[in-house]
Amino acid sequence: MNNHIVSQASDFNTSDLKLKGFKVYEVNSGVNAIPTYNRRDFYKICINTSKSLIHYADRGIETDGTILFFGNPHIPYSWEIISPIYSGYACVFTEEFLKVNYRSDSLHESPLFKIGGTPIFSLTSAQEEFINSMFIKMIAEQDTDYIFKDDLIRNYINLIIHESLKMQPSENFFKHKNASSRITTLFMELLERQFPIETKDQPLKLKTPQDYAQNLAVHVNHLNRSVKEITGKSTTAHISERIISEAKALLQHTDWSIADVGFSLGFEYPSYFNNYFKRLTGTVPKTLRV
Repeated sequence: MNNHIVSQASDFNTSDLKLKGFKVYEVNSGVNAIPTYNRRDFYKICINTSKSLIHYADRGIETDGTILFFGNPHIPYSWEIISPIYSGYACVFTEEFLKVNYRSDSLHESPLFKIGGTPIFSLTSAQEEFINSMFIKMIAEQDTDYIFKDDLIRNYINLIIHESLKMQPSENFFKHKNASSRITTLFMELLERQFPIETKDQPLKLKTPQDYAQNLAVHVNHLNRSVKEITGKSTTAHISERIISEAKALLQHTDWSIADVGFSLGFEYPSYFNNYFKRLTGTVPKTLRV
């Protein structure tokens, strides 16, 4: 049996998703992989029939059948499909797309999306039929000229959400071997999810250990102790190394100005970026612009 790691399918148009705030696909082993977007802006709902191993935050679940999955871009997750045959549907959307008609609470506070919540549900045949019908309707509606199709699609998503809130969560989660390993894995995956930087107009949001601790809902001291214990390096060192690595890539492979590169990495002023870069590398950013 061949293992298959789900990866980003090359024909998924993320620029189109950014324009509309929504995209829906049929996914199966003969056509498409489950869509995975690099950007942290997109929530995901996916129905899938396969034998899989899903890692989500500090938990994981082994599935063999039909499941419904809710992905939060603020919480690291990965999906390994073990069986060679799989099928289902997936949609990705921004929070802004859904909030027009959704309650005012942030999506990542929903029990379906928040850390510590329940993102995975095993489905009965009746539930599978209902959820599939919602995806089929969204696919049919996505490319029509109906003037209110966004509202209609939001209604279909909300029906999926409310149907899921009535379901019992799966109880097959397993834990990391210890708390330090768990929080370090969360931190490292969340750090990597901040990259690559794709636009100079949306600066890096998570820049300090406090930022990551808040996003992971842990005390910063606990985060720092855990990362140091497991990796031997401080949280700040990991963040700095990743920022510098991204800075070098942007300086060498884009035509952005040095000021734009610095701004995209969270530095308000070019002098701040220059000083930071020189302190960590021993040279200034313009030396990479040969």
